[in-house]
Amino acid sequence: MAHLKNLIVKKIVFFFLFSTGLIANAQTDENLLKHYEAFYTEMRMQGDVIGIINALTHLNVIAPDKARRDTLAYVYANNNQHLQALNTVGIEKVESDSDLAVQVKAISLKALNQPKRALEQFQVLYDRNPNPYLAYEIADLKIQVGDNAGAVADIDYGIANATDEMKYAFYERQQPYEVSLKGAFTHLKGLVQYNMDKDSIGEAIATIEKALEMDPNFNLASLSKQALQSRKDAENEPQN
Repeated sequence: MAHLKNLIVKKIVFFFLFSTGLIANAQTDENLLKHYEAFYTEMRMQGDVIGIINALTHLNVIAPDKARRDTLAYVYANNNQHLQALNTVGIEKVESDSDLAVQVKAISLKALNQPKRALEQFQVLYDRNPNPYLAYEIADLKIQVGDNAGAVADIDYGIANATDEMKYAFYERQQPYEVSLKGAFTHLKGLVQYNMDKDSIGEAIATIEKALEMDPNFNLASLSKQALQSRKDAENEPQN
């Protein structure tokens, strides 16, 4: 009987200690959560990207949250840490992904020179909310993967729907610059014309010249024109 009483007492003591531990851990997690929420708010106010990443990472460990995870991935991508962004949200096409998660996948895959995977994500965004900016990204990526015929519809849509106020930024020069989105589409149209029919090089050059008329500072279009003109001149040289 005494043995049974001792066993019951031990079980009560164990249960008490276990319950106390759970309560203590819960209180600790709650305190940590409040701490890192406050830390996150402060880092945002200071514009400290490293601090924001640190805070969001800790918050996701303490209290995993899909929206917070997507935000962390966006901060990584916006800071050109594209591999870290993709490690956070993945690279696969997931129908339940938020728009923010899909956007992160699209821009990070594009930045890491994965055009096929990036195209898949941009297409998801376009299907959810069609607009000329997304149409441009899709057309450009289709050209990169060799789907020139598929790019035609996106280019036609972009030229028809881009307004004069819409601009697109390019970064191939040391100093980034902007051109009209319609001019950017016109440049792509010239590239597609040449890619689909090498004999139409003159027409392609003329189309790219239209883009340059819209935006004389369009450096990428100027480079494309020079390259096509050099090919045309080489083709027209008399054979010895």
